[in-house]
Amino acid sequence: MRITLDTNVLISSLIAAGGSADDVVQIVRDGEVELVLSQFILDELARVLTEKFELPPKAVQRAVQRFQRLATIVEPILTIEIIKEKENDNRILECAVAGKVDYLITGDKRHILPLVCVVARVDEINPSTFLRGIKPRRKTINSI
Repeated sequence: MRITLDTNVLISSLIAAGGSADDVVQIVRDGEVELVLSQFILDELARVLTEKFELPPKAVQRAVQRFQRLATIVEPILTIEIIKEKENDNRILECAVAGKVDYLITGDKRHILPLVCVVARVDEINPSTFLRGIKPRRKTINSI
C-alpha cells in the first residue's frame, strides 16, 4: 500500500507524539506501507516549520531529512489546477497522482475534497480513519 501524507499530517506527527498522525508515520517506519512525497511537500514542511513554528534551521533540516529518508520521492509531471481555494493542495494532489498512491492522508477537509480525489483516483482520508482501516491487518501480541 502506498500513501501520501499532507504537510499538516507530517507536522502533526512531529508535534503530537502518540497521536494518530504519529501512529501513521510509525506504520511507515515499520515498513507496512510506503510513504510517497515530493520535493514540494518537503519544501512546504520546511517553510511551515520555519515561518509558523519558528524552529531553528538545524531542527527544520532534521525534520525534513527524517521524512526524506522514510519516503519515496516522486517528481510529478502532471499539473493539476482543480483546487482554487488553496493552490498548494494541487501540488499535494499531484504528488499523490504521480506516486500512484492508494490514500492521500490529510487533516484538511476544507480544500482537498473527496470529489477532487475521485477525479484523481485517490482516496482521501484523515489519519484516524486510515488507522481504523489498517489496524485489523496489523499483527498484535495476542495474535502471535
